[in-house]
Amino acid sequence: MGLRAFLSVLAGGLVLGWPAFLNGYPLLFSDSSAFLHQTMGPWMIWDKPYVYGPLIFPLHWHRLLWPVVIAQGLMLSHLLWLALRAFGGGASPGRHGLMVLVVTALTAAPFSVAIVMPDVFTPAMLLGALLLAFGRAALSRGEAAWVALLVALGTAAHLSHLPVLGALVVVALLAGWRAAGRVAVPLAAAVALLVVSNGLGHGRFSLSPYGATFFMARLVANGPAIRTIAARCPEAGWALCAFRGRLEPYGPPACELRSQSCPRDLLPSDIFLWEPSSPVNRDENGRNRDFGGRALSGEAREIIGETLRREPLAVAWDAVRDSLAQLLSNRVGDTLERRHIGESLPVQMRGFGPAEVARFEAGAQRRGVLPGMVAPFLWVQGPVLLLGAAALAWLGWRGRRDRVVLGLALGIGVGILANAFATGALSGPHDRYGARLAWVAVAGAVLLAMRAAAERGQPSGRV
Repeated sequence: MGLRAFLSVLAGGLVLGWPAFLNGYPLLFSDSSAFLHQTMGPWMIWDKPYVYGPLIFPLHWHRLLWPVVIAQGLMLSHLLWLALRAFGGGASPGRHGLMVLVVTALTAAPFSVAIVMPDVFTPAMLLGALLLAFGRAALSRGEAAWVALLVALGTAAHLSHLPVLGALVVVALLAGWRAAGRVAVPLAAAVALLVVSNGLGHGRFSLSPYGATFFMARLVANGPAIRTIAARCPEAGWALCAFRGRLEPYGPPACELRSQSCPRDLLPSDIFLWEPSSPVNRDENGRNRDFGGRALSGEAREIIGETLRREPLAVAWDAVRDSLAQLLSNRVGDTLERRHIGESLPVQMRGFGPAEVARFEAGAQRRGVLPGMVAPFLWVQGPVLLLGAAALAWLGWRGRRDRVVLGLALGIGVGILANAFATGALSGPHDRYGARLAWVAVAGAVLLAMRAAAERGQPSGRV
């Protein structure tokens, strides 16, 4: 990479992190505390893969979080540069600057860059997989190895990425078995990393030793698991049998997704999982159940299996409904408010020293004024997303005879659908899950428009 290209990627990375600069500090979410805790001990967190925390540790070293945001911006900026070269008809500082300007000003991408969360790896994993499948010819060996490494680590950083990358392996078959293999190798590496780290840290060689509790919570929120517990208890002997007949507040119709009384970012499944007084975290005698989600994971698997046997069609319909709801949930907002920082993160920040704590406390997010500051920049994202998705579909269809064009358009569409299922159906629809990836449709439309323009400008070669 030449100097001009390097400076373009560097500038793009800094621009992509603008919400953090506006905030005066990197954006944080309650889950950020768990990822920071992964390098302070005890290292393993029952509900988080041991990947993102160790990755960002060399960047902050429990001293300063700014390098994390800068590195995330540089990673995404570089992937956009490579995508322009592979899919957009060529990369140059001017074209890269235009792409970054569109993505930065008109989409939710900067909010995934600016937050200390593995969200930025969702678009990075998608773009990287499509580069390996359909843009390999535009990459050097070193670049291909780097992209494959990013895809593997990014996939392992969040469990919802596994089905997304699995779906992209299938899409890659459009370019042949070798292309699919180039995407399958990072997927296999991510699976191996998760299984080995969980085996060493939790004593269970599993993708997600305790993840069944999350899907059970979704089945409770939708109702089928409540009916299973009512039908099988007390004979089943589950701890949740003690709450038979008292689970309705955590299921429908207590807090429907469309109800104005239900916050978009606080679903019944969230309350069931994390509320200290919920049946997951407190036993029938009112005593705290330490790490309740982990403690109940064994019976959660049994409840899930029994529910799937009893009501397969109801579960399938709920999954479709929740996936569709996730597709429509793409707004920025559920990570901006002060209340989403949580209670443990301010305590966690004390380990960074008084100077960093002061910077954290001075941030607009911590002071509760950030939503109002960013509101003028957000209204355009919805219309642009709709236009971008429509343009991507049209450009992909028009260029369907070109496997690169078809692969990019189809890969982005399938990736967004797979992300909606992996998050909405299995965990519950949240804006953050949609916003972190939906913007790639806009980037894809820009790439294909630039490619078409470049092809029109090339000489035909005819005499």
